[in-house]
Parts: sequence; structure tokens; C-alpha cells
Amino acid sequence: MQTVEFQPVDRRSTAEMIADRLRSAIVDGTLEPGTQLVEADLAAQFDVSRGPVREAMQRLVSEGLAYSIRHRGIFVIDLTLDDVVDIYRARTAIEGGALDLILEGRREQAAAALAPAVAAMRAAAARGDAAGVSDADHAFHKSLVACCGSARLVRAADTLLIETRMCIGALQSTYADLAVQVAEHEELRAAIGDGPPEHARRLLLEHMEDAVTRLRTRF
Repeated sequence: MQTVEFQPVDRRSTAEMIADRLRSAIVDGTLEPGTQLVEADLAAQFDVSRGPVREAMQRLVSEGLAYSIRHRGIFVIDLTLDDVVDIYRARTAIEGGALDLILEGRREQAAAALAPAVAAMRAAAARGDAAGVSDADHAFHKSLVACCGSARLVRAADTLLIETRMCIGALQSTYADLAVQVAEHEELRAAIGDGPPEHARRLLLEHMEDAVTRLRTRF
């Protein structure tokens, strides 16, 4: 079994903080797919009782980041290609709907809201920071949905947030040149700002399809 070392957390920390640590380790690949989460071991590493660890692990199960096998334990989820395709199919529907609302009268606001993520992505790419590009990519798409003015679309996007983050983390390794990833988002932001609506819609669709094509190479 893979051994991952965690630093003890403050004794006042809650199950939520432990879940945050585990969630981050899953998203960045420190805890690899299929790794068993052993309650006693994690309690010792975090220097807490087993209760908060048990609760944290159940949170991950409810989020879909881990799964439970009766009489065996809890394990980190291993996304299949079908999972990835389904995630991006759902993202295309949600972000496409958000984009339609933005194009109806929120274009200037959206372009401004997307600018920090694009700038962060550009800066990360310039210093060769693939993880930084990934973080900014995630922020870009989160901001895109947030700008649409639909609380329900935002909630729907949030349900995909963690799985999407895992996909984006895997996606970063498929770009030999990070500048290509940046350019895709710069072009999409520009189209959202003042380009022909159909061009913006086409760019978003192509962006999602390209991600699936790239991620297929991981499987």
C-alpha cells in the first residue's frame, strides 16, 4: 500500500480541515487512485482521534472522491475514460448554458471577471509552472459560470467542481507548450467580450472537445 506522510494538524481542527487536506492530496495526485484510506493511520498522522478522520472520509465518499467497499474499507476513486467523457459532457451543458446567458447582456462584465484568471495563467506559463496554469484554468471556468447570473447553474457547476479539478490536473501534463493552453483561454475571453456570439460558442465547444481528446491519451 502506498505510504503518504501527512503533518499533524492543530488539535482544534475539524473534520472539514482534515477533509480539505485529503481532498488536496487526491486532486494533486499525492494520494493516487485506488489508494486505501486507513482510518487509524490517518488519525495518527493528523494527531487526532479517529472520529474526525472517519467523518472526513465519509465527506470524500459523499463528494465522489472516494468509495467504500463493505468489509474492506474506503479507497480513492479512479476516474475511468467514461467518467472523464461524462464530466466534460456535463461541463459543456452547464458552461454552454452559462455562456448563452452571458452573451445576452453580461459580456463586458464576464470579460472583466475572466481577466485575472487569464493573467494568472499567462504568468504561470511564463515561469513554467504547470500547476499554476492548472489552478488558473480552474479559476477561469469557475468565473465563467459565476458571471451568468443563474444560481442554479452555479450550484450545478459546483457539484462537478472536485472531479473537474482532477481532470484539469491531469490535463496540464498533455500540453508540451503551456502557452497553447493560455492562448485557448485568451481567445475564448476575447470572443466572450466582443466577438460574434457563434464564435464564442464554437470556441467553448472546441475547448471542451480538445480536453477530452487530450485526456484520452492518459488512458
